Amino acid sequence: MDTEINIKNIIGGKTMTIKKKIWPEYFDAVASGKKKFELRLNDFEVNEGDTLKLEEWDPKTKVYTGRKVLKKVTFVGKFKINELFWSKEEIEEKGIQIISLE
Repeated sequence: MDTEINIKNIIGGKTMTIKKKIWPEYFDAVASGKKKFELRLNDFEVNEGDTLKLEEWDPKTKVYTGRKVLKKVTFVGKFKINELFWSKEEIEEKGIQIISLE
């Protein structure tokens, strides 16, 4: 697992900084603010107010490039495939798109 969690005490609660890999084709769009979402497997705990520390990872060479960006989490939506609005067959045939709103 590529998650590293640092817990910080804040008045009234805790926030976390969570380290995750991000592929080169997505890094610039996230760093510039154009891409304002992340689609991730629900295999780690994340909440509004936490920070994602995204480190660029090259899957071809299997090494970090050294580029990093910190982004504050403003919304977390979790779902399971069998609890969506569409059937599994429709999802397999057409896929799912994510739309960023401004």
